[in-house]
Amino acid sequence: MNRIETDLCVIGAGSGGLSVAAGAVQMGARVVLIEAAEMGGDCLNAGCVPSKALIAAAKAAEAQRRGFRGVSPAAPQVDFAAVKDHVAAVIARIAPTDSQARFEGLGCTVIRAFARFTGPREVQAADTTIRARRFVIATGSRPLVPQIQGVDSVPYFTNETIFTLRERPRHLIVIGGGPIGVEMAQAHRRLGCDVTVVESAKALGREDPDCAAVVIDALRAEGIALVEGQPVVRLAGEAGAVEVTLGDGRQIKGSHLLMAVGRKVALEGLNLDAAGVAHTAKGVTVDKRLRSSNRRVYAVGDAAGGPQFTHVAGWHAGIVVRQIVLGLPAKADPRALPRATYSDPELAQAGLTEAEARAAHGEALTVVRADFAHNDRAQAEGKASGLIKVMLVRGRPVGASIAGPQAGELIGLWALAISSRLKMSAIAAMVAPYPTLGEVSKRAASAYFSPKLFDNPTLKRLVRFVQRWVP
Repeated sequence: MNRIETDLCVIGAGSGGLSVAAGAVQMGARVVLIEAAEMGGDCLNAGCVPSKALIAAAKAAEAQRRGFRGVSPAAPQVDFAAVKDHVAAVIARIAPTDSQARFEGLGCTVIRAFARFTGPREVQAADTTIRARRFVIATGSRPLVPQIQGVDSVPYFTNETIFTLRERPRHLIVIGGGPIGVEMAQAHRRLGCDVTVVESAKALGREDPDCAAVVIDALRAEGIALVEGQPVVRLAGEAGAVEVTLGDGRQIKGSHLLMAVGRKVALEGLNLDAAGVAHTAKGVTVDKRLRSSNRRVYAVGDAAGGPQFTHVAGWHAGIVVRQIVLGLPAKADPRALPRATYSDPELAQAGLTEAEARAAHGEALTVVRADFAHNDRAQAEGKASGLIKVMLVRGRPVGASIAGPQAGELIGLWALAISSRLKMSAIAAMVAPYPTLGEVSKRAASAYFSPKLFDNPTLKRLVRFVQRWVP
């Protein structure tokens, strides 16, 4: 049995774990990095990277299909296997950044095995025992597969397996109308598949209803069948012929099935009780410092039980590194965290939705909105559907919702405004280049100030006074 003494042991080489390990080792800490599966985790291998590569190919196909005024549309010739080659190539180009060789080159000791706590300060991985001053759990999450009757006998895909499929599905049934389900449904529809989405509640139900409606209308306009408010009670069939029975007795028949109902935190086998680390099905129980009940053990990303996004894991990593490596205080304040659904049009959120803001602030809340229909760049590109909605309390944004072209890019400004507690006047004073989609944010700021300027009798009297008496 080998034995290693180290400053920091990171369990999991996904986005959060890699960021912690890279930051710590480059600042002089001794780091052991443990990963049993693929380096890069879900985001690189089965999540953000492959899904966005697939979406890009689907967008190219849709552009041909739609054409443009003066540009004749044409039926796209989709080579589904070649699209998957593109997906694999994108992963391969990014993979060296997350590779074992790179991290060993930085100075990390990388162990490719499952990790298991044997005590408050020790972990065992294969034939090696690691004793560390601090541990970071960064094990991420895995697709949740619901216990539906027949699920054990019917072939299905998850985000971990769908990208290996090289034959185009004739009819893809997607169970789950959240961000993953919506993105995959639209991408496959644009690549030539019939698609049905089944959601037991409301599709994109976590998002602002006005913004979600923009996306849902676009999905239906492209020919995606969307069934809401119906649970799936039974699955049957075989490869190439699956059958989904809904709660109201309806049956949907398709060729392939994708499970996209959510994710569960991957803590199995860590033996957290031996380390005195409190946890639930949602993840490791952590405080605002991301520290567990064992003061030597931290958790980041999905393992910390919060929002399941790659950028959250990276953000968590910075908070933990500051504490563990530099000995400086740092806390996680999630109030301004952004998120995006990469449908077309895109959907993005930072801070509170309108419903959340009304519940938190009541009558102190002001809501302003601006439509992409009044944005010149959106009109020029023929993408004028959508809106931005900003929630304010005493002149400061506490939330922003956007549905429209490049919403995922536009939301960054509002995440900054909320986290920095900027006033709306800072957005109004910003000079945006013309014509850009970013002007929609400035228009929202104008919508906040317009009543104060143009419907203000006192101000009008002042203006008349100035015009009459001031030389």
